[in-house]
Amino acid sequence: MEGWINEKLKRICEILEEKKAEDIVVLDVRKLTWITDFLVIASGETNIQTTAIAEAIIEEFDRPPFSVEGFETNWILLDYKDIVVHIFLPAVREFYNLEKLWADAEKVNH
Repeated sequence: MEGWINEKLKRICEILEEKKAEDIVVLDVRKLTWITDFLVIASGETNIQTTAIAEAIIEEFDRPPFSVEGFETNWILLDYKDIVVHIFLPAVREFYNLEKLWADAEKVNH
């Protein structure tokens, strides 16, 4: 894994932990899709928490995400091209079950 991707991924996971995100999962999808290299999936208990998590991640990096979807909703997506971060409310995460959708992806320790 390239150093700058590894550092960005590490910092995203640190922010998720600092902001008390739950069930953090990192999936290496490089062998499965050209869309991105890594998916980061996490849960927050409330819309306020998921928004705070997303804001903290956005504020950390010099460049904003390529795309931000669902801000202040029950599923926030931050697209950094090489890393896509999904921040869910638990019920929405369970419904969409991205971990099952990407079951062939390798889990990465964070």
